[in-house]
Amino acid sequence: MSHHRIAPNVDDSSDQLAEALAALRTELELPSAYPAEAVAEAQQAVETHGLPEQDLRDIPFVTIDPATSTDLDQALFIDRAGEGYKVLYAIADVPSFVAPGGALDAETRHRGQTFYAPDGRIPLHPEVISENAGSLLAGQDCGAFVWDFDLNATAEVVSVGLSRAAVRSRAKLSYKGAQQQIDDNTAPPVLQLLKEVGLKRVELERQRGGASLNMPEQEIVQATDGGGYRIVAAPSLPVEDWNAQISLMTGMAAAQLMLEGKVGILRTMPAPDERSLQHFKRQTTALGKPWDGHVTYGEYLRTLDASDPRQLAILHSAGMLFRGAGYTPFDGEVPDTVIQAAIGAPYAHTTAPLRRLIDRFVLVICEALSNNRDIPGWAREALPSLPEIMASSDQLAGRLERAALDTVEAALVANHVGQEFDAVVISGSKPANGNNANGNGNNANGSNGNRTNGGGPYGTVQIAEPAVTARCDGELESGTKVRVRLVKADIASREIRFELMQ
Repeated sequence: MSHHRIAPNVDDSSDQLAEALAALRTELELPSAYPAEAVAEAQQAVETHGLPEQDLRDIPFVTIDPATSTDLDQALFIDRAGEGYKVLYAIADVPSFVAPGGALDAETRHRGQTFYAPDGRIPLHPEVISENAGSLLAGQDCGAFVWDFDLNATAEVVSVGLSRAAVRSRAKLSYKGAQQQIDDNTAPPVLQLLKEVGLKRVELERQRGGASLNMPEQEIVQATDGGGYRIVAAPSLPVEDWNAQISLMTGMAAAQLMLEGKVGILRTMPAPDERSLQHFKRQTTALGKPWDGHVTYGEYLRTLDASDPRQLAILHSAGMLFRGAGYTPFDGEVPDTVIQAAIGAPYAHTTAPLRRLIDRFVLVICEALSNNRDIPGWAREALPSLPEIMASSDQLAGRLERAALDTVEAALVANHVGQEFDAVVISGSKPANGNNANGNGNNANGSNGNRTNGGGPYGTVQIAEPAVTARCDGELESGTKVRVRLVKADIASREIRFELMQ
């Protein structure tokens, strides 16, 4: 893991960065302060909130999240059950705080999700809910939707139930701390079993043809001493994958419940088309690790090592295979398309209601279906409107993430114009037909094609120190190591440009 920090300097790049990041909120028209009426409604909901009748506070749930998270959606308990497993997965009972048709309901529909900006998150719900009463904080009595899974010896779901209950998490675990305990053989039983079940669920994913694009994640982190921001880039920890498998299992169970009940909303994604697969296959051959098609592309992707320059380029190229995700509502008739191709099964968003609007509706619908009760009218009536709300919100979140990363990257190298760096070519400038190696005509900074306005070829490179991805002028071949010179780094415009050293 590498850390990069912007320190105050003579050209005030830290001040420029702060101004540029603040300007993103206006430029992207991000939601501002929560309306007073909605905040008052949230406060009233918290003050009058009661716990469900079912009491599961004796179950030793734990949460596993990034260390700094306070909006905790999920709490987990796993135990052995004969040759199989019992998994209880508690999801924050956000619907109990949001009155249908009220000011809070309206504002959450306007926002769609929590937005994560470097200078502070913009929550879907007021903090009195999202980081306090509605969050599954350790030691706090909370209401939750509790998914109850019986798994067999290979971690396949044998039975599933869903009910509202009072819960109390025992501990807030971080991914890093949990992984350390597992590696040191000091982990409590719940983490040992998470690894055991997680690995078996990964194998089930492989068998059904699911795929994960395990790109090294880049996260913008504010320095604790107030000295600016840094980009933390590292592959995810194994415990994150195992924990994600429990969430995926829950989303698949939610989808199955709704399909059997013929009402709900799925997260769908088409399988990659033959043209994309063939293009990707050519890329893997050119980059020295050919995919012969004898195994699924998902299984092939699991073999890639992001620390190898050519394999990192393959992972970037694989982005073409993960397109077209959307939401598919239905009521009375099962839709023709129900599969989320990257998961290899029908799937629904249901495990992050504090941070994503749609999960609130899915939870309520699934709980009613699971207990043979009528679905509340407000949840059913919202289904047709949710895809547009979520698509707009997802687009805005994507623009914010890319713009923020570009801004911080520009600040990281602003004082190094004219200097040379070692780099890896992420997308090359061949063929010279306006398409890059990613097959999407876009480079890391949002430019189109592989030619500058002046007609010269360019592609995309990634330098290692600091971890920055940007355009580079010159004839470039994907997956190769090159020497580049930084010729432009403008914080306000978020533009970074390198040139290939001959």
